[in-house]
This record gives sequence, structure tokens and C-alpha cells, in this order.
Amino acid sequence: MTGLERHRRDWETLAETDPLWAVLTDPARKGGRWEPDEFLATGERELAEVLAAAEGLGLPVLGAAFLDFGCGAGRITRAAATRFERCVGVDIAEGMVEAARELSADRSGCEYVVNDRPDLRLFDDDAFDFAYSSVVLQHQPSAELALGYLRELVRVVRPGGGLVFQLPRGSAPLHRLQLSRRLYGLTRRAGVSAEWLIRRTPLTPMRMISVPEGEVLGTLGAVGAETLRVDAEDRYYVRVSPRSSR
Repeated sequence: MTGLERHRRDWETLAETDPLWAVLTDPARKGGRWEPDEFLATGERELAEVLAAAEGLGLPVLGAAFLDFGCGAGRITRAAATRFERCVGVDIAEGMVEAARELSADRSGCEYVVNDRPDLRLFDDDAFDFAYSSVVLQHQPSAELALGYLRELVRVVRPGGGLVFQLPRGSAPLHRLQLSRRLYGLTRRAGVSAEWLIRRTPLTPMRMISVPEGEVLGTLGAVGAETLRVDAEDRYYVRVSPRSSR
């Protein structure tokens, strides 16, 4: 099993067990205690904050098409539908996509697709005015895969369009050991159910990676993207250059 296949399997398990908590891991909401309306409201607030900052940097915050990479249960995709005509959420887990479709059933302009590839070939070049990714790249199996997705996100955003993503620039030594994930794997192999572990213990199959800022900036610059700002939340605000400059 490849790293990406294992990653997909882990997120299918999370989607089946506790999808809203898997997206926003508030300890007080673990075990199915997120109220859907409250969960969706966090997407409205987060996107409003991000787009206000993006607008201040001269990035487009209205348009024909918006991409939510790693959409989870669709809280950001749904929020974007008040500003963009077509909002596409993409996720590696079919269970997350199903949850997103259910939660967005009352809002037009949202569509959700599964992508279990290490690229975004299902989308054409320059297909979106704006792309966003929140607490997703940090869970990828490797930094190389995360950076590959960044190159793809630049490719699918039109010239002059905006890309905002969150990716930690560093992590504490203890976090790099990923003890929670390691202990989760050991207890699963011992026969303990995934549902019990995820709902009843601090253990989780989620990975956590970080990528130094210099590597991220170098990757973006190599494909002709201009980084305008990196904020305290490790969010990168990026303008995509004309294709001839990439």
C-alpha cells in the first residue's frame, strides 16, 4: 500500500467515525458533538477573514470559480458560494465528499468530487479564479507530496488569480514523533476498533508534517507564483502569474 493509499484509507475511517471533528479537532466536540450549524458557521467566519485579507492584497475575492482543496465536510466550499458562481470542493475521502454534499444540499453552486491522485489532473489549467486550502497540506504523507499539490494548485488558478493555503513552517520535536498516530497503529493491529480509538481516546491516524518557509517559497517561485504575505497562522497569500512567466 502506498503512502497516498494509506492516507485515503485513514481519512475514510475518520469520515465514517467522526467527520466534523476530523475537520476541526476541537476536543470538546469529539465523539459527534459538533452541531452542523455551528460547524458550518466556522467556515463562514474563516473564509470572510481570509478573503478580507486577500482583498487587501489585491487578490480577486469574487469570480466565476472557486476551488476548496481538501474540502472535508464542505464548510469552506459552502461559504464561498455566496461570492463565486461555481464552488468546487475536492477531497481524497468519498465519505467526506458525501458529508459535504449532505451539508450543502440547501446551497446552489456547490459541487464535490473525489481525487485520490497525487495531482489535480481532473481540472484544466487556469480553471479557477481563487483556490483555498485550510489545515489539509499539513496532513499529507510527505512534504514532497504537499509541495506537488502546491504546484498543481498554481496550475489550475488563472493568471492574476489568488491562492491561499495553510502549511506549518515548523513543529515541536515531540510533535514530529507523531506518537498519537504510532500508538493508534499499534492498538489497531492489536484488534482495537478504529471507532473506539477515535471517539474515546486521544489517538488518531492523522499525520502531521511541516515544511520550512524557504522550501515553500522556492516551490512557488519556480512555477511563477508571487507570495504576497505569510501570516501568523502559517497562511500563504499568493498571486498566480501569467503562464508565460511560470
